[in-house]
Amino acid sequence: MVTARHTRAAALGGALALALTLIGCGGGDGDAKAPAATAPATTAQAPAPTTSSADPQEAEKTAVLAAFEGMWAERTKATAKADSKGTALRKYTTLDALSKIENNLARMRESGIVIRGELGHSATEVTTLDLTPKTPKAVVTTCVDLSTYERYKTKEKRVIPLPSSQPVRYLATAALEKWPTGWMVTDYTPEGARTC
Repeated sequence: MVTARHTRAAALGGALALALTLIGCGGGDGDAKAPAATAPATTAQAPAPTTSSADPQEAEKTAVLAAFEGMWAERTKATAKADSKGTALRKYTTLDALSKIENNLARMRESGIVIRGELGHSATEVTTLDLTPKTPKAVVTTCVDLSTYERYKTKEKRVIPLPSSQPVRYLATAALEKWPTGWMVTDYTPEGARTC
């Protein structure tokens, strides 16, 4: 029995020694692999300063596009009823831009016209961004799509067809400025002759 205990103790001691040796080897391999594993992490982190230095420009472009899209959505709501009441156009436009929209809506009301369907647009991008002036400025271009757009005479209950010379897709530009409240559309110019 003493011999059996001694044999078991020796076997356990041998197993423990083998385990420690394997752990030691594994630890050595882990240490050898650690720099390789850390090297990519260091390399992956290296571009972070470049990304963070580009972030202000990208963040501003995102904010510019959000303001433009906000104006577009609210203007679409207004043209559907020829009235800006109940819309948030003031949130996205300066008084100059808003007055142009209001004048257009007034002409629509006088003519008894509303817009049905959607005035679509695509390929919208910030083409100019100048953050150096006291009031930063930006220009957005978009491709206006009239394929699902209809001018509708409410009293006559009929659609007014587009002039034959009117392209279905054309460029439009919007000028924006960064005010204390955020980016605001200062002007919107459809360029019906420039197709896209």
